[in-house]
Amino acid sequence: MIRVWAPDGIGEITSGTDLATVIGDAFATDPLRSGDIVVVTSKIVSKAEGRFVTADDREDAITAETVRVVASRTNPETGRTTRIVENRLGIVSAAAGVDSSNTPEGTVLLLPEDPDASARAIALALRDRFDAEIGVLLSDTLGRPWRDGQIDCAIGAAGVHVFEDLRGSVDSQGRPLAVTLPCVADELCSAAELVKGKATGRPVAVVRGRGDLVGSLDLPGARTIPRTGPTDMFRKGYDEAYADGIAAASS
Repeated sequence: MIRVWAPDGIGEITSGTDLATVIGDAFATDPLRSGDIVVVTSKIVSKAEGRFVTADDREDAITAETVRVVASRTNPETGRTTRIVENRLGIVSAAAGVDSSNTPEGTVLLLPEDPDASARAIALALRDRFDAEIGVLLSDTLGRPWRDGQIDCAIGAAGVHVFEDLRGSVDSQGRPLAVTLPCVADELCSAAELVKGKATGRPVAVVRGRGDLVGSLDLPGARTIPRTGPTDMFRKGYDEAYADGIAAASS
């Protein structure tokens, strides 16, 4: 059985907050156990790490974080432009993960500098405090190609297998599985979001019941999840790819 819950007691996080201590304190009366996976909203990690930047224009901050533009669309009614980009972490998302909600006036919040390292530091502190093998995931909200709506996905991981490799095994009918590689880190983050919510004051959740996914802090992190380079089959939006094709044919 899998149990997922989010504790109370985590207040506003500010720059310099010892986040691992705050998280540990939230579980003082219900201690974490070996095999537990703690899912932390990346926004509070960014706040604790002081990832605020002065930006009167959010678009300038997005440009600074962008490695490659995938697609750009302007809403004819609002005039607002949405950019889908690859950021420096290899994550493809709207606005490069730059967040302007619930931040001081004139500032925006960037993603953690190294989400895997941030997750590792929290995991190490929690393992020491509770004397238990605990995994940590950092989550962020991302859109998905081909489907409306957003879900929480893993952008940082420590002590957790981010994939459950079923290749080489067989299905219930005995047929070999050749490409089945569930991204369990994303699935865990989405499950955690069901109890965290967006405006409940519960930015941390625990998944208990998948201890088989918890292991060494040296396991590959979430940086291995995004498809980049030759493995990325959707490097550009339709309009952008079409325009490039027309330009190439005319040259």
